[in-house]
Amino acid sequence: MQPLDDVVVVDLTRALAGPYCTMMLADLGARVIKVESPEGGDDTRGWGPPFLEGESAYFMSVNRNKESVALNLKHPRGVEVLHRLLERADVLVENFRPGVMERLGLDYPSVHDRYPRLVYCSISGFGQTGPYREKPAYDLILQGMGGIMGITGEEDGPPVKVGVAVADICAGMFAAFGILAALRVRERTGRGQWVDASLLDGQVAWLTYAAANYFATGQDPVRMGSAHPNLCPYQAFQTQDGYLNVAVGSEAIWKRFCEVIDPRLADDERFRANADRVRHRNELVPLLEARFRQRPTREWVQILEAAGVPCGPIYTVSQVFQDPQTLHRQMRVELDHPKAGRITVTGVPIKFSDTPGSVRTPPPLLGQHTRPVLWELGYSEEEVEELQRLGVVGVGT
Repeated sequence: MQPLDDVVVVDLTRALAGPYCTMMLADLGARVIKVESPEGGDDTRGWGPPFLEGESAYFMSVNRNKESVALNLKHPRGVEVLHRLLERADVLVENFRPGVMERLGLDYPSVHDRYPRLVYCSISGFGQTGPYREKPAYDLILQGMGGIMGITGEEDGPPVKVGVAVADICAGMFAAFGILAALRVRERTGRGQWVDASLLDGQVAWLTYAAANYFATGQDPVRMGSAHPNLCPYQAFQTQDGYLNVAVGSEAIWKRFCEVIDPRLADDERFRANADRVRHRNELVPLLEARFRQRPTREWVQILEAAGVPCGPIYTVSQVFQDPQTLHRQMRVELDHPKAGRITVTGVPIKFSDTPGSVRTPPPLLGQHTRPVLWELGYSEEEVEELQRLGVVGVGT
């Protein structure tokens, strides 16, 4: 048993935000049927290098545990096949630009009238309403417009985007959260509803204390590199051979920190309390920088951890996947792909005591499941071949 193993999801998404959302549902047991264009499929199938035997590593990062049906929704018979899928589905997820689903006759009011129990989720850059509704959007654009990029980077440098597509991933996570809430409501009312998740809203929501600081002072937060506007020291420091994060989040930690770094700091009135340290960070941080450059990262981690000071090395990606805690938590998983061979993917980040999620199947080839899914919907082999001849479906290999 898995948490969502009685849920069927029709996935009309591509790129990252939508596929991340549906992968989250699939990891928890939902049956996710990914509908792709027969002509190339999900855009990210072509995003690379790197490729593994012609398969995009990017695509494979967010499409495990899914079935692929190659279906031409521009053909009336393709829409007919989709409706047969929707008759059996609990959830529809799409991330077309607002207006596209309406042109296909698959907008929320039309679909809800026909399938009132269906939870319909739309993921877009700016949402389904408002003056920017139809603007094209990419993660980079929304990191900028949502405020995250404006507060990321060094104080004297330009805005810097986060190293992964956090606007996309954030929207996908909020969408999955909204879908689960809508399914819970359906248990009580018997009716589905429209879940509207946008990259912009997610980034604004993530501002949290940065927004609160602005609301409280009327002043824009400034870029501070790895430092924290409300705590000090709480940032990265260069060591003899790398970098180290240190998080002094309380006065008790500060006292322990001083004992192993420099006991004189504890008696310095400039640094007595956190508010003092924040005001005098330009005096404190250079002192600490000089101290941390005297030893390698590993030694500092040992010293600080022994003193009960939260700290940690700043890993490269390769180091992340060699860390014993990452491996213990099964966040590196290997499985066999029909074309790419043995592949590695990240694991399921949510652990359950009784009904765990799992990585069960590799990312599908384009149209890999078209034929068996159409058979399941009642199409005969002759009908499938006819649809293939008409360009309505692709049957994979």
